[in-house]
Amino acid sequence: MPTRPRRRTRLGTVSVAACLALLSPAAAEAVTRPGPHPHDTLQRQVEELVRAPGGPPGVIAVLRDGRGSRVVRAGVADLDTGRRPEPHDHMRIASAAKAFSGAVALSLVDRRRLRLDDTLRERLPGLPRAWGSVTLRQLLNHTSGLPDYSEAPAFVNTLIANPRHRFDSRRLLDHVADQPLRFPPGTRYQYSNSDNIAVALMAEAATGVPYERLLGELVYRPLGLHRTSLPQGYRMPAPYLHGYDVSPPAPPEDVSELISMSGVWAAGGIVSTPTDMTRFVRGYAGGRLYGRGVVREQRRWIPGAASEPAGPGRNDGGLGIFRYTTRCGVVLGHTGNTAGYTQLIAATPDGRRSLTFSVTTQTSARVKPDLLRRLRAVQESFVCALLRGGA
Repeated sequence: MPTRPRRRTRLGTVSVAACLALLSPAAAEAVTRPGPHPHDTLQRQVEELVRAPGGPPGVIAVLRDGRGSRVVRAGVADLDTGRRPEPHDHMRIASAAKAFSGAVALSLVDRRRLRLDDTLRERLPGLPRAWGSVTLRQLLNHTSGLPDYSEAPAFVNTLIANPRHRFDSRRLLDHVADQPLRFPPGTRYQYSNSDNIAVALMAEAATGVPYERLLGELVYRPLGLHRTSLPQGYRMPAPYLHGYDVSPPAPPEDVSELISMSGVWAAGGIVSTPTDMTRFVRGYAGGRLYGRGVVREQRRWIPGAASEPAGPGRNDGGLGIFRYTTRCGVVLGHTGNTAGYTQLIAATPDGRRSLTFSVTTQTSARVKPDLLRRLRAVQESFVCALLRGGA
């Protein structure tokens, strides 16, 4: 059993706002090449990452190309047992879940159930009138100006008092309903968790179908995701990568089950595995879920718009996806961070080469910026190995 999080609340360290901020056993089509070699550069880099000050107890990366898949890992999945990370281990994907809400919304656009120019006023008239002109496109590329509910004092105070509080996920925007837009829609880029809550609500309003069911019908089933879910509670399905708050000189604290996912929902609540995330990003980045016209709209890039945390290389933002331009070439994907986890999923624009990179501690510009810089450099090395065929 995981260690129960201590209620002395190192949420100041974990940072509440920042938290919110194909290797399946059945996948016989991929021939898995031999695992990491003792003197392999990528292996050495992840081992050094684990040993870095405040570094993650565990790292697992899955690289896949047309020849097969490879797993590179270091450290452990569970400090209590010493078990190593595995591709079928569950994990919190944090804001990489925003790519899933993007996939749902753009699939509905492709089916003409939604339009990118649909406004909150048209689809969600119960939201504040001041937000009415915000469009689905602006929500997906974070130019909406919506205030971020996860920074609202009432929300933060509730979470600090009881991290496992059960929120009504469909009322999360109530925490900022009295606030105006931060800027005129479409005039600026600003990453906001509120955007993807609104995206999910628009999808439900357009279809009359719960968001969780839309995920199953439009994303999980088409891409063959068998171990991906959107829970409401704090429990993790077994087996799972344990996530830790690593704040020396204190010993690592298991925060895997610290926070109820009801408070992040479509903005970051999904639980998945490296295997499923490999399948997802190959299909999502490769445009398999909708037609070319929608893919073109998705890839209208906002220069310098970064995911949270920033991914490797130069970041540009699209609709529910980011472009990472590294020294070796371009991949598309998303990142995420929450208590105990930092994620990168990326693939080439055709979906043929992919990388999932998961570490078991939270890393962002606000939480361990030095470690984030080191992590991004390692991720870029992995992208280069992938693109050069040396994975």
